[in-house]
Amino acid sequence: MLKLWLIRHGMTEGNCHQRYIGVTDEPLCEEGRNLLSNVTYPRAQALFVSPLRRCRETARILFGDQEQRVIEFLAECDFGEFENKNYKELADNPHYQEWIDSNGTLPFPGGESREGFKSRNLRGFDRVVSGCIRSHVVEAALVIHGGTIMNIMEEYADIQKPFYEWHVRNGGGYEVELDENLWKNGRKQLRVNSAIMEG
Repeated sequence: MLKLWLIRHGMTEGNCHQRYIGVTDEPLCEEGRNLLSNVTYPRAQALFVSPLRRCRETARILFGDQEQRVIEFLAECDFGEFENKNYKELADNPHYQEWIDSNGTLPFPGGESREGFKSRNLRGFDRVVSGCIRSHVVEAALVIHGGTIMNIMEEYADIQKPFYEWHVRNGGGYEVELDENLWKNGRKQLRVNSAIMEG
């Protein structure tokens, strides 16, 4: 069995103000760093991260100087014209209202579609799992984004829940396991062991 910890990065200034932070490459805020400094995770054999600074910084706090393997496909969604804004700042934007009315199914104007974002994240996750299986890694940690975790869990978790119900707070996530042989044979499923530290 391959055990994985899917961990959302710590809090950033944009998170504090409920902004859509996707491609904006901001660091953790002081509060985010302080919250993470009180958390201990098991030391995994392999550590995978999104290329964005908030994930790399979180991984450094949680796992020290362990080698970080950057997986570009695991980055957060590009929110297009909503990027780095919150719902108050977007209140008069007609594109935002259209997106809300679609229940979040429309592509982000000037950004990614929901389908494109999910497809990219799942390619990145498959790359991680395949690499772990090839290298006989049995425990790995992924320090990634809320949206990335939600995409992975919606697609593969053995508990059926829609995308938004897999939301985790900063620093939170899930411990999951998969059977390598079943995965290699196309039966891709994650057994959800537990939710982990909730930020």
